[in-house]
Amino acid sequence: MSVKRELNRLKEKFEHYMSFMFPKDPLAFFEQNLGFKPTEYQVQLTKSFTENQFVAARWCRQSGKSHIISALLLHYALIHPDTYIAVVGPSWRQTKLIIRRINSFLRKLPKGSYHRPQKTIVRLSNGSVIEAFPNNPETIRGPSLHVVFCDEMSFIQNDEELYDAILFTLSATNGKFICSSTPWSTDSIFYKIFNHEDYADFKRSHITWRDAVEPEGPLKKATLEKIQRQFQGDPWRWKREMEAEWAENESVWLPQALITSCIDHTLCYIDFNERAKGEFFTGIDLGKHQDHSVISVVMREKNLLKLVHLKRFPLKTAYASVIGYVKTLCDRWSSIQKVSVDMSGVGDYIVEDMQNAGIHGVQGIKFTQPTKEQLATNLKQQMVEGVFKIPYDPDLIAELNVERFELRKTGGISFNHPEGTHDDKFWSVALALHSSRVETPSQLVRAY
Repeated sequence: MSVKRELNRLKEKFEHYMSFMFPKDPLAFFEQNLGFKPTEYQVQLTKSFTENQFVAARWCRQSGKSHIISALLLHYALIHPDTYIAVVGPSWRQTKLIIRRINSFLRKLPKGSYHRPQKTIVRLSNGSVIEAFPNNPETIRGPSLHVVFCDEMSFIQNDEELYDAILFTLSATNGKFICSSTPWSTDSIFYKIFNHEDYADFKRSHITWRDAVEPEGPLKKATLEKIQRQFQGDPWRWKREMEAEWAENESVWLPQALITSCIDHTLCYIDFNERAKGEFFTGIDLGKHQDHSVISVVMREKNLLKLVHLKRFPLKTAYASVIGYVKTLCDRWSSIQKVSVDMSGVGDYIVEDMQNAGIHGVQGIKFTQPTKEQLATNLKQQMVEGVFKIPYDPDLIAELNVERFELRKTGGISFNHPEGTHDDKFWSVALALHSSRVETPSQLVRAY
């Protein structure tokens, strides 16, 4: 009986060992282990990653880029024991999204082939590790990395320094590098990868909405129609995000390169429920039926102003609800110094209601051509001087780039945004920065 038990034990151990033997062919792994069949262009990217050291993917939105790359990284780690893979991006939050996607794949693998999932790191039983790294070139230079994935590379503010650090660490292991992004500024390494001969060693992949729409791809026709309506007045954004081409209107007030220079990879929004400490300034752009109400909060930290909170309310939200949100925020963050609020179209009563609610330091601003010019000029100046910093927030970044300007015969500047787009976040942020000014021009505000 003891011999039979020992044979059964050895059989179970062998079967357990064999359960961790994954197909070396990544396409077979995707179908057999992860349960999905890649599209034709995902197959081509998989082959490119297998056969090349350097790969770049310029894909449109909703095309399955993160899905296939996450699966590729997991497969590579499973069939190459003791491999160290790094994921970097414009913010640590963005890189952790890739880890979250990989963790979702782990649930489809045999138990015992991986350790307990964590938010920033994946540890496999074969000794391989996939880790989310902060956007810090010095951190990247430290470990011996075998693969580096750089997500949304167009939006990395210090992309040249980070890219040099990646090449440095991969040179020790002859490792692989894969990067992806939707196009943004032409003043970036990602643009050079696709347009300069110095980067000819990259295997390049370019996928548009035409490739990704169903039935060939994962992009649903209903989703595509929704995006078309959303971008109807902004063909440049459509070209960037759905055609995956570089494009920018010459009349934008805040150029892409300027916005990218203000992205702080260490910065994250502070949650509404947190008890934050610091010196805060708030801007409120009010809307109701056609425009949204938006609240922005900036924090002064030494000589910098950082956007630390942003709230957009659904259309038709009552002003009383907006005021209640601000009141609660002021009570929790007791060091909010000033609140600048747009009172165009709503009159003085909105400021009086805020004052009656116990909100201090409120100043009302009526949007006229001169006041909007002052607000927009101050916003741009703070960005040019490197004083204003924002977190990596794709929606905010796109909206900052949507505002247009026009020089008038009188010498002034008028502002507008394309039909079908919104600039509520733009003006809310401009109001918050205005609140932080030491001196307030008397012709711009009414203080209460």
